[in-house]
Parts: sequence; structure tokens; C-alpha cells
Amino acid sequence: MSLKEYFEKTKGVGILSTADEKGNVDAAVYATPHVLEEGTVAFIMRQRLSHYNVTRNPKACYLFMENSPGYEGKRLYLTRIKEEKNSEELMKLRRRHTQVTPGENLYLVTFSVDEVLPLLCKEDLC
Repeated sequence: MSLKEYFEKTKGVGILSTADEKGNVDAAVYATPHVLEEGTVAFIMRQRLSHYNVTRNPKACYLFMENSPGYEGKRLYLTRIKEEKNSEELMKLRRRHTQVTPGENLYLVTFSVDEVLPLLCKEDLC
């Protein structure tokens, strides 16, 4: 199953972990990523700590835990490749149209998917 199909069909909770240039780590709850094409995903970010961190350190990890018995899910290891501010593409991709404060910027941050691992590995090398 492709990442696009997986995230369209699977319900769960996602956590995006980022770190700044000094290695200070942050973790935040995020919706499922927008799979733009296989190997590329995007998140819509507000101007908060996760966005600050990925502008200084392009590496991130998205952990997704399925709403199912046991510990099923995926870990996506990511590298930021571009971002758009308040773009038309961002507005098209928004799933929930929560209110944006006047003057607040939204960012469509695109990542390459470097590696996909299961939430829990069944092998020693995972």
C-alpha cells in the first residue's frame, strides 16, 4: 500500500518531532501528512516551534500510531526540501478551515521521505 493510500484510509494520531540547530527537541501533535507524490509529504504549519526548528534543522521524524489494538503505525524520517507561505496550494490542501488570525502566516512545508519504518520493529536492526 502506498503512503497516500495508507494515510487516506488509516485513522490515528501523529506526532512530528523536530530539533533546532542546537539539538533542542520538540514534539507536537500533527494531522496526517499530505502525500504529494510517493517519497514527498507536506505539513501545514503555523509560525510556532516546529516551524522554527525545521527552518534551522531540516531533519524531522513523524510518528503515526493507528487507532487499533496493539502498537501499529509508521515512523517517517524526513528532510525539509521547501516551503511556501500562504500559497494557493496550501489553501487547496487545508482539510479543516479553522480560523486564521489576521496577519498570521501559514506555511506549507514539504519534506522528502528518507525512510519509513514500522512503529515497532520486529527485527533487531530497525
